[in-house]
Amino acid sequence: MKIVKLEDFHADGGWRTLSFLKITTDDGLTGWSEFNEGFGVGGASDLIRRFARQGIGLDPRRVGRIGATLRAITLLAPGGLNNQAIAAIENACLDIKAKALGVPVCALFGGPFRERIPLYWSHCGSFRTAHAALFERVLGTPPLRSLDDVKRLGQEAVARGFKALKTNPLLFDGERPRMAPAGFQPGTPVLDKNPDHRLIGAIQDQLAAFRDGAGRDMALLIDLNFSQHIEGYRRIAKAIERFDMSWVEIDLHDARGLASIRQATSIPIASLETLYGIKQYRPYFEERAADVAVVDVPWNGLWESVRIAALADAFDVTVAPHNFYGDLASLMSAHFCAAVPNFRIMEFEADDMPWNHDFVTAPPVIESGELILPSGPGWGAEIVEEALRAHPARLRS
Repeated sequence: MKIVKLEDFHADGGWRTLSFLKITTDDGLTGWSEFNEGFGVGGASDLIRRFARQGIGLDPRRVGRIGATLRAITLLAPGGLNNQAIAAIENACLDIKAKALGVPVCALFGGPFRERIPLYWSHCGSFRTAHAALFERVLGTPPLRSLDDVKRLGQEAVARGFKALKTNPLLFDGERPRMAPAGFQPGTPVLDKNPDHRLIGAIQDQLAAFRDGAGRDMALLIDLNFSQHIEGYRRIAKAIERFDMSWVEIDLHDARGLASIRQATSIPIASLETLYGIKQYRPYFEERAADVAVVDVPWNGLWESVRIAALADAFDVTVAPHNFYGDLASLMSAHFCAAVPNFRIMEFEADDMPWNHDFVTAPPVIESGELILPSGPGWGAEIVEEALRAHPARLRS
């Protein structure tokens, strides 16, 4: 079996573009993966096309060898977009290998440990605020204009069967509600990372409203992204301890600094979603910097993600996938969750555009806040190319 073609596809996903890689073999088998073009200025697709020159003619079932070979030629520029492109190729090859054997991808790694994957509702209220017109027009979501609306959203999460939700800091101090700057979006004060009493008070009020609406049994998580310096993260974490948080999520490229935050608060720390490869994760585990290691399967590739989880397990750290993409990525992340023993909980976009579910032959099945692991070969679903073409990607500024 040999690789004969690599093709990238892109479709309108509402507030983002969804991107896919298709690998075709000489005997007609195809493999799919979902990848991301939404951070920075993009470029993963162009790198995939360049790596295709190295991949044509290789046996896709030799996934480890392909990944090691491609990473070897990028040693002078490791990680980043190079890693994302290689991961997309690896993941599509895993789909092919599992299909050739007639097994689910997680079976290639000794799984499944579990067939039901607990989920948390990611960006709960966040994207309804940031993309209010789109969500209200297309999904018919109720307006999110006040803390009373936040309370009702917590009640909605319970009614929909979720046992955990994650939000981002929301501000209701102007004409329209808005997400607080996360520290990386263009057009926001990315250098202003000094929290004041108004921001901390707004976060406390928001969490109080969610807790009031969702009740004591709801696992409550908040994501602060890159929004603060170390001192700011410490102050916020201490200020929200009374809400019995399941974790506070922090992005910080400083293992000792992250460890100092963990030591200063009783709230579990989740982090590391922006890292690539087992070597980047290791110093954070050695510094005991996080309670939950967040791993991006489309960025790292499932093979490397399982290796990261194994290293985390040696330090008694649980893992959770970074997954705010489309349905295929959700299935890919579900196979990761099924393949490792130290899984914590899986991120899931409960609010999504209805046509996105047309992009796969078998969208994820959600019951009582859990994803049912598909039992079919490969990821358990194929991409519907006609549906992608019916929703062409829009140029975004």
